Amino acid sequence: MGPDAWAEAKRILAVRLDTIGDVLMTTPAIRALKHSVEGRRVTLLTSTPGADIAHLVPEVDEALVHDPVWMKHTPRRDGPGEERAIVAALKERRFDAAVIFTVYSQNPLPSALLCHMAGIPLRLAHCRENPYQLLTDWIPEPEPENGVRHEVRRQLDLVAEVGAVTADDTLSLKVPAVARRRAMRSLAKAGVDVQRRWIVVHPGATAPSRRYPPERFAVVGRHLARSEGYQVVFTGTEAEKPLVQKIRAAMGAPSHSVAGMLALADFAAVIEAAPVIVSNNSGPVHVAAAVDTPVVDLYALTNPQHTPWEVPNLVLSHKVPCAYCYKSECPKGHHQCLRLVEPDEVVDAVHQLVRRASIRPIRSAGAAL
Repeated sequence: MGPDAWAEAKRILAVRLDTIGDVLMTTPAIRALKHSVEGRRVTLLTSTPGADIAHLVPEVDEALVHDPVWMKHTPRRDGPGEERAIVAALKERRFDAAVIFTVYSQNPLPSALLCHMAGIPLRLAHCRENPYQLLTDWIPEPEPENGVRHEVRRQLDLVAEVGAVTADDTLSLKVPAVARRRAMRSLAKAGVDVQRRWIVVHPGATAPSRRYPPERFAVVGRHLARSEGYQVVFTGTEAEKPLVQKIRAAMGAPSHSVAGMLALADFAAVIEAAPVIVSNNSGPVHVAAAVDTPVVDLYALTNPQHTPWEVPNLVLSHKVPCAYCYKSECPKGHHQCLRLVEPDEVVDAVHQLVRRASIRPIRSAGAAL
């Protein structure tokens, strides 16, 4: 249909059925949609974890939750009842247009069918096969045959096809002041003195293939705590508490943990206040990018599109012939793209980012409040 038809669309549905990091990497494109037409509202249809972060994105006016059967982390269920319910919810809101955001390995057509059944007249997506009437604005899928773009760039390019552009391509996340206060209380409760040197370490990741070995995290933490005098602060979900406890026990040096203690907004506030974060390639890397915190990214070579976006960073991995396998489990079983990253490399990366940060004021809890 093209940009002219989209210029009249005031009620936009953005579909991003992935998790926290994917939603954050879509926020520049959502900003472009929001601000390209005066008075436009954007509703985000996303997963349960995606909705948690959507509430911290100013450009999102409303978040709807749907965990569809065609996404890999959705629990098994019988019957199409939830799909019928979301179609009814979408129909009730009378959207003018829908943008379906995917990575190139995902098929947009199930989401396009939902939007078609909801009567949304304009529907935009990348698609590998001919969608016929399911998409009114079909952008043929160029990846990976014609190269792979960063996830942020991919989504900005998509919405540009219908005239939505922005001069600000940074990730969007607004940390509430109340979350900052709660975060500082949680750090204090964990024994962290934020007026002294401290660093966040996030050792978890949903996919096993993206996890740096716990014993190596322990070596990194020991060196930072003993030799460098850092307060090492571990973060993680409730489910990741045993992993954090295992690493802390193996460190043989003092450390602190707020794992399982923080709501998502509070976690974002901790990352915002931290001088540097060390993390696997997971959602916290993109939270750090959104709040402008330097990040050491232990980057498993499962895919190339998700490196930290427009934030001081050092990406660490070990080159392997099987790079970019797109697997949640290491198909070779050796996990060498991460396992062969030496702890000394991680510690050196922290030093480099701290030195870079010394050019500008190091943020403290006071700066975050």
